[in-house]
Amino acid sequence: METFLQLAPYACDPARSLGRAIVEPESAMRTAHQRDRDRIVHSTGFRRLEGKTQVLLAVEGEQHRTRLTHSLEVAQIARSVSRSLQLNEDLAEAVALAHDLGHPPFGHAGETALDDALAYHGGFDHNIQTFRILTKVEHRYALFDGLNLTAETLEGVIKHNGPFEKVPSWLTGHPKIDAMQLAGHAPLEAQIAAIADDIAYCNHDLDDGLRAGFFELDDLSALPLVHDIVQIARECYPEAPASRLIHEVTRRLIDHMVRDLHEQIRSGLLEFRVQCCDDVRTADRALVGFSKPVRVGIEALRAFLQERMYHHYRVNRMGLQARRVVRDLVATFLQSPECLPDGWREAAEPSTAERATAVRDYVAGMTDRYAINEHARLLMPMAAPS
Repeated sequence: METFLQLAPYACDPARSLGRAIVEPESAMRTAHQRDRDRIVHSTGFRRLEGKTQVLLAVEGEQHRTRLTHSLEVAQIARSVSRSLQLNEDLAEAVALAHDLGHPPFGHAGETALDDALAYHGGFDHNIQTFRILTKVEHRYALFDGLNLTAETLEGVIKHNGPFEKVPSWLTGHPKIDAMQLAGHAPLEAQIAAIADDIAYCNHDLDDGLRAGFFELDDLSALPLVHDIVQIARECYPEAPASRLIHEVTRRLIDHMVRDLHEQIRSGLLEFRVQCCDDVRTADRALVGFSKPVRVGIEALRAFLQERMYHHYRVNRMGLQARRVVRDLVATFLQSPECLPDGWREAAEPSTAERATAVRDYVAGMTDRYAINEHARLLMPMAAPS
């Protein structure tokens, strides 16, 4: 499809996409990366993010962030930054929307439990699971498993934590492995999606923590960056109630981080004389990052959230229950695969390895509430049938 996007020369041009594993006719109305984004939004795995924990259990309240709302916030930030730099905002949005598809129920507690429970079968990693969902687990299309996304979108998701020194075993054999240039940096759009993840979760966890009562605005006085923004918000709105001040603080903090990020990217493009996408891949460092003062401020905020929220006894209690549910489900299905639902049961039959893979995919795909209900149906006497 012809594109009318006014892209910078170092952006990923959808008209020059490296293509899909299975060749398909081009769309007359959408670019390749718009189609990627749309496929992700319409996928089963994306819808399930609505019921998966970010930090606070989705079943604990309706206003806390979930994996879905987190992914939408990441996509909004990534798209805004990309547009300001004349980058391919559709690609940035697609990578942002897909980056958390592999997360299991109950957030990091669920991932830890799943990794431990499957330790003798390869463990569990949500980034690997995301790749499996995008290339194998989704069964929607008649011609292929997965979503058959472009190499650029897959590369952006795969390099969420940076480039690879060598090809990992879980990527071996993918038809577009060479096109992804795993040893090089990801395109700017993917780097922006990755750092938008940091901006989003720091700020929305701060917002959720304040609203859930883990701490108050006065407790942020020792934090660089955040303290000044709290003071400015209070000076501007001295009569505003706490609920509105919280929003004023988080929106100003996001704006400050985004502006700093934009300036640092501009500086990096000039420093490395970037003229094309290949210059981004081969640069001596990632071109997307914060200035030192903002980086220090974010690190202090993370440490604060770690102490006051992520290790709070209420979160610890939820984590304890979540780990028990996940461990019990995995152990039960590994021992009794005949209890798996239709489709999953057949996938688990050939061998021990296939059984572990089927159990991994099934449990990882559960929402919080579905996992709790499945645990009750299987392991609680006289539980109501579904």
